[in-house]
Amino acid sequence: MDDLEPTLLVIPILAVLAPLFARGLGRWVRIPVVVFELVLGIVVGPALLGWAVPSDFVDTLANFGLAMLFFVAGTEIEFGSFQGRLGRRASLGWLISLAAGIAAGFLLAPGEAAIVIGVALCSTALGTLLPILRDAGELRTPFGRAVGAIGAIGEFGPLVAISIFLGGREPGLSTVILAVFVLVAAGGIWLALQLPHGAMHKFVNTTLHTSGQFAIRVVFLILAALVALSIVLDLDMLLGAFTAGIIWRLIMRDASEEDREAVESKIEGVAFGFLVPVFFIYTGVTFDLQALLDQPVLFLLLPVGLVALLVIRGLPSMLAAPEGSSRRERFSIVLLGATGLPIIVAVTAIGVDEGILTSSQQAVLVATGMLSVLLFPLIGMALRGEKVRSSGAMQDDMA
Repeated sequence: MDDLEPTLLVIPILAVLAPLFARGLGRWVRIPVVVFELVLGIVVGPALLGWAVPSDFVDTLANFGLAMLFFVAGTEIEFGSFQGRLGRRASLGWLISLAAGIAAGFLLAPGEAAIVIGVALCSTALGTLLPILRDAGELRTPFGRAVGAIGAIGEFGPLVAISIFLGGREPGLSTVILAVFVLVAAGGIWLALQLPHGAMHKFVNTTLHTSGQFAIRVVFLILAALVALSIVLDLDMLLGAFTAGIIWRLIMRDASEEDREAVESKIEGVAFGFLVPVFFIYTGVTFDLQALLDQPVLFLLLPVGLVALLVIRGLPSMLAAPEGSSRRERFSIVLLGATGLPIIVAVTAIGVDEGILTSSQQAVLVATGMLSVLLFPLIGMALRGEKVRSSGAMQDDMA
């Protein structure tokens, strides 16, 4: 308990400092706030200052944060993005990434470790990219929809792969159990489509500014139910969290724009104001920096890892680029598609727990994911920024 008390104070302090640092440097260079959360966590963790230490309680909060991150990602899914050309190309790109990732994994480590590495390398950090796209006004543009489809498949696909290959069972049995989850989730989606939206939305609206907060309570019920189902079925809990977000989006699909934005702002307040920062800061606290310091040669693998992400995940993502995209836009999509961290953290944690990966391998993969979050969106949005600013100026002139 003595170790827990300073950690409970340090993490909220860092959660406040991270956006201040991001805003302070924003006038010169745009860095996602998640980067500051990770770096600050490493600085105060056992590897450096030792002001914050791992604990079961904070670990539980961090898991809630990871679940909320994937829930929000599920609510942002545009189902129209999976239809037609964009859906086919985004799916094909991910399948190519999975095959290339596992092939690269076998070059580095044999057996199950290759699968862990391959799944990690074929992921895209949709939850990290969404705030960046939202802040840039790109969510509803063809470019933003393409990145959203790439990210959605780049998170949902690895979750399915985790559940099949890393669930501690034979792949055949894992597939059967995954099918059971899909049936239950499909039932939840069907119920969401059958709900009397007029009456429910009216009740949601009447409790938005009261202590009832019905919408937020329903969100946590759906999230808890599907996460619990995932755990009972020995699937990865993130699959349940992601599905819960999809179901909630369907429930609110016919709500007025004002009501939907009010509910979303409350959910994002709980997620990005509390739980998600705990996850990223705690990831930094628990990061095994010592494993890299003990073997400095591992630092040489970080640039190799970044190149691997670009080749394995980034290049296939370019298949989903909007028609008529310029070379700059296509390269921007390559960089954003190769941005990965949450899935890398989750997959490698499972790999270490199962004795498949060593802590050194995990440290290299997670550090590579951190660098991808730091560098790729920064460069990608810089390449995209000229067009965003010019279009924004054009809209201002028209107004």
